[in-house]
This record gives sequence, structure tokens and C-alpha cells, in this order.
Amino acid sequence: MLKIGIEGTKEITVTEELTAEKVGSGLLPVYATPQMIALMENVASESVQDMLEEGQGTVGTKIEVSHVSATPVGMKVICTSKLVEIDRKRLVFKVKAVDEAGLIGEGTHERFIIDNERFMEKTRNKLL
Repeated sequence: MLKIGIEGTKEITVTEELTAEKVGSGLLPVYATPQMIALMENVASESVQDMLEEGQGTVGTKIEVSHVSATPVGMKVICTSKLVEIDRKRLVFKVKAVDEAGLIGEGTHERFIIDNERFMEKTRNKLL
């Protein structure tokens, strides 16, 4: 059952493939902002998935984060999320990422609970 306070965490090591230079978000070989955001979304999503009904999932609808410090290749990043608000199908998370030297990013992330099949049917209908 979903409840305020659910937490998630994941640790990764920054590789060349996760750099701004490789993903096209910048020219330098440092952890890319889009990769940090993807990690934040992933941690939040995974933290609640097991508590949803069969056939349900969540989709990200909003993210407001700051990326305050660069992380070099080879350094570990730990991302955490905490569910801080539930409004019917709307879930709001506090998200945070730190590397071995300290804070690198933080903010809020909003997700909505969806019926996976209905969501995909509506999406496929856009092709018609």
C-alpha cells in the first residue's frame, strides 16, 4: 500500500557513457544532467512499483531539480527518493543525488499512477 515516507535508493558509478560529452548535453567528460535526472526518475519509480496494483505503473510528469556539482568518471553516485505527497493518482517525491564528495543535485519529482494497457492504447492511437 502506498504511504507517505516510502524511500528508494540506488548507487551507480559514473562511466564514460554517462557523461555530458557522450550524451550530447555538454562538451565535458562529467556526469550528465540528463543522466542524473533519469536516475532520479528511476529511483522514484522503482520505490513504489511493488505497491501498485497488477497492471499499473507510474509515469513521470514533472521534475524540478538543480545540478550543483560536477562528478568525474569513476566516482560513485547515490540517489535517493522519498514519497512526500499522495493526491489520488499523483505522487510527489523529494529526490537527491550525492557523490563521494557531497551533494550534486536535488529537487522534486512528480509521477502519476496509470493503467499500463490503457496508457499504451491511448499512445498507440496517436499513430492513427
